[in-house]
Amino acid sequence: MIKNILNGITNGLINSKEEALEPYKPKILVNDAFGCKKVLTSICAELNRCEEFKFSVAFLTEGGVTVLLNTLKELEDKKIKGTIIVSQYQNFTQPKALKKLLNFKNIDLRIVTEEQCKMHAKGYIFKKGDEYSFIVGSSNLTQEALCLNKEWNLLLCGEKEGKLVQDILQEFNNLYNLSTEITTEWIEEYSKIYNLKLNVSKNANNSLVIPSDFVKPNKMQVNALSRLEQLRSLGEKKALIVSATGTGKTYLSAFDVKKFNPKKFLFIVHREQIAKAALASFQKVIGANKKMAFLGGGHKDVQDADYVFAMITTLTKDEVLHGFKKDEFDYIVIDEVHRAGAPSYQKVFQYFTPKFLLGMSATPERMDGFNIYEMFDYNIAYEIRLQDAIKEELICPFHYFGVSEISVNGKALDDASDFRYLTCDERVNNIIKQIDFYGYCGDRVKGLIFCSRKDEAKELSEKFNKLGYKTVSLDDSDSPETREKMIQRLEQDEYDANALDYIFAVNILNEGVDIPAINQIVMLRPTKSSVVFIQQLGRGLRKFTDKEYVVIIDFIGNYDNNYLIPIALSGDNSLNKDALRQYVFKGTEIIPGCCTVYLDPVAKERIYSKIDTAQLGGIKILKDAYIDLRNKLGKVPSIMDFEKYGSIDVLKILRHPKYYSYYSFLKSIKEDDYKIQLNNQELLFIEYISRVWACGKRPLELEFLKILLSNSDDILNDFRRIMKNK
Repeated sequence: MIKNILNGITNGLINSKEEALEPYKPKILVNDAFGCKKVLTSICAELNRCEEFKFSVAFLTEGGVTVLLNTLKELEDKKIKGTIIVSQYQNFTQPKALKKLLNFKNIDLRIVTEEQCKMHAKGYIFKKGDEYSFIVGSSNLTQEALCLNKEWNLLLCGEKEGKLVQDILQEFNNLYNLSTEITTEWIEEYSKIYNLKLNVSKNANNSLVIPSDFVKPNKMQVNALSRLEQLRSLGEKKALIVSATGTGKTYLSAFDVKKFNPKKFLFIVHREQIAKAALASFQKVIGANKKMAFLGGGHKDVQDADYVFAMITTLTKDEVLHGFKKDEFDYIVIDEVHRAGAPSYQKVFQYFTPKFLLGMSATPERMDGFNIYEMFDYNIAYEIRLQDAIKEELICPFHYFGVSEISVNGKALDDASDFRYLTCDERVNNIIKQIDFYGYCGDRVKGLIFCSRKDEAKELSEKFNKLGYKTVSLDDSDSPETREKMIQRLEQDEYDANALDYIFAVNILNEGVDIPAINQIVMLRPTKSSVVFIQQLGRGLRKFTDKEYVVIIDFIGNYDNNYLIPIALSGDNSLNKDALRQYVFKGTEIIPGCCTVYLDPVAKERIYSKIDTAQLGGIKILKDAYIDLRNKLGKVPSIMDFEKYGSIDVLKILRHPKYYSYYSFLKSIKEDDYKIQLNNQELLFIEYISRVWACGKRPLELEFLKILLSNSDDILNDFRRIMKNK
C-alpha cells in the first residue's frame, strides 16, 4: 500500500514517467463541458471505493444532492456511514437540499452557523482501511461546481499515519465540534430565514427595468445568423435550421427577420399557443415598429398587419389562403417544419412565393419518407443537436434516472403486458416511490407523465388522485382548448384547488407545445423511437425562472427497443454496439455539462440484453440510415460522410455478408446517381480492402498503413519510432 502511494507521489510531483497505479496518482480535478470532464465523476468513484466518507462544504443546493442521489442510496444500502458538514454562510444553502440529505439514515448531517464561524471550506474525505484520499479545492456541493464551473481541486492519497492526513482529519474534527446537528425542526426555522432572503432578492430583481433592446442573440444564434446571411449572399432563397428544443429557434428567426426587414412577414405554426408565444417573442426583438396579428380560430382580419402569425389549419382554408397574394410575404417561417410533408403544409408551400423561406425543427427526420431537406434545397443553415446545446448551456440541465419497472409474477413489464399489470397497485406504489425519491426542482412538482395507452393513463390518473395527487389524463381526443386549460393549471405557481401536479399524456405534448415550468418528466411507455424519446425529454429542457434543473425518470421494462435509450441520450447514431455499451456503463462521464445520466443495475442489464440481441446491422436499418443521410446531403454520401454527419458506423455495411463493400451496397439498392462500374478483379480488390483493412482494430496496423500511405523512405525505422513514442 505504502509503495503504491510513494509511486503515485513520485509520478505526480517528481517524475511523470514513473509508473504508478491510477488511484494513487495526485490529480488536479476540473470541469470541462467540451471534454466531458467532471469533478462529480471523481467524487462518485471515490465514494464507490470507500468505507466511510466526510464532506465539508460551504454551499449545498438541490442540484448538488440530486447528482449524488443514487450513489448515496447505494452507500446507504451497503451501510457505509458518512458525515456532511455544511455552512450557513450567507444563507445560501437550500433547505430542500438539507431535507433530502436528512432522509439518509447513514449520514450524520451538521451545519456550522454564522455565529460559530464563517466556514467556507470545500473538502471531501474518503476512508479505505488505513488509507485516505482527499479532494480539496474550490468545489461546493452544487451541480454547477461539480459539473460545470471552472474549479480547481486536488486529489491526494495517503496513509493514516501521514502528517497531512492527520492535519486534515483534525481540521474536520474541529469543524465537527463547532457544528450543530441538523434536525427537521432546525430546517423549519432556517427556512424562514432563507425564504426571507430569497424574497428580498426576488423583489430587487423585479424592480430592475430591462430595456426592450436588451434581448441579444446567444452564441448559437450569432453563428446561425451569420450562416443565413451567407446563404442569402449566394442567392439562396430557402434555408433549414435544425436546433434542439429550448435553444431559442423562435428568437433566432426574429433576429434574422429584423435583419432582413421584410415589408410583410408570415410565421406558420400548428398550435395557437405557439403562434401567440412567437408573436410575443417577435415583439421583444422587433419592438413596436411593426404591426403584428394572430391568424387562427375567429381571428381572420389581418390584412393590415405587417407580421402575421398563423395557424396552419386556418391558413390552409381556401377563402383565407387566396385572400393573400402569392407574393404577399417577403419572408416566411415554418415552425416544426418536420410536419411540412402533410398536404396542408404543401398546399401553403406551393402557393406562396416569398423572397426567403426558413424552416425550423428540432427533429427533421421523417418516418414517412418525405424529404424535408430537399424541400429546402439541402441548405442546412445551422444544426445544433442535444449534446451541443448542453455544451453551450442553451438548455436547462437534466438529470436522467433510468429505473427498473416492476416484475409481476417474476416477469418484468414488456411491450405486450396486460392492462391490469400496467395499472396494478404494485406499479402505482413503485412509481410514487421513485418520483418522491428523485424529486423535482422548485417549490412544487409540475410534471408530465407519458403513457402508451389511453386507458392506462386514465386509470393511473384516477389512482394518483385517490392517493392525494392532483392529476388529469389527456390524449389526442381532447380539444386544444382543454389541453391549454390543463397546461395553465399545471404551470400556475399557486398551489390551490385548481392546481395540477401531473398531466398523464398519450400521443400528445411530445412536441409543438411550450411548458417551460415543467420540472419533472416521467416516462412510463416503451421507447419505440429515439426521435420521440428526445421530443418527450425536450418538454423539460426550456429554461425558466428559478428552475435549476429538470428530473427525468424513465421506467425501463423488458422492452424490445431499450437499446434506443443510449442512442437518444448520446446522439450516437452509429449503431455500434460497443459504443452503446460504453454509454450505458459510463453515462454521466460521457454526457457534457451539468446533465447527468444514471441507470440502476437492473435497468442496465435490461438495456445490455437488448443491445446484445438487437439486429443493428440488418438490411432495412442500413438502407434507412443511408436514405436519411442521402436526403440530408442531396447526393450519394461518401464513406467519410457517414462519420462526418453522425450516421451509422459504415463498417456495418462493409461487414455485411451481402455486400462486403460500399460499392456492392450502392449497386444492390440501385442507386441511380452512382455511375462507377468495376470489373470482377477490381471488385475483389475493393472487397479485400473493405473486409481486411477498413475493419482493422489494432492501432499498430493502422499506424503502419499511415506510414505506407505517406510514401516514407524508411518504413521500418519510422514504424519503430512511432511505436516507441506511442
